[in-house]
Amino acid sequence: MDQVLFIQTGTGIDVHGQNVTKAAVRAVENAILSNSMPGIEKNLPGERLESMKVNVRLAVPLDREKLDIEKVKEAIPYGVVTVDVTDGGMATSSGILLKDKNDENDLMYMVNAAVEVGY
Repeated sequence: MDQVLFIQTGTGIDVHGQNVTKAAVRAVENAILSNSMPGIEKNLPGERLESMKVNVRLAVPLDREKLDIEKVKEAIPYGVVTVDVTDGGMATSSGILLKDKNDENDLMYMVNAAVEVGY
């Protein structure tokens, strides 16, 4: 990305099931869902959404190998999307293990996201 126009941040949590992808998608959605970019096209090369680049940076606590990058990309509606993953976020006790929620343990996963938009 040559020029970052703005950065949105969010957090996503999967309380039961230890699904790092679900937490990551929720973090991306949290970052972008309360934003509007009415002037974005005028700031992109060719004034086209197709020239927008989006880089998603995720801080993931555990199970990085289980993260479905393609599902994370699907949370971004426009642009060419890349995803960078690093250690971070948090895994902490939910206080209860629920087998009917596919819990393997009592951990809940929190993922942090920074969504960079530019060209």
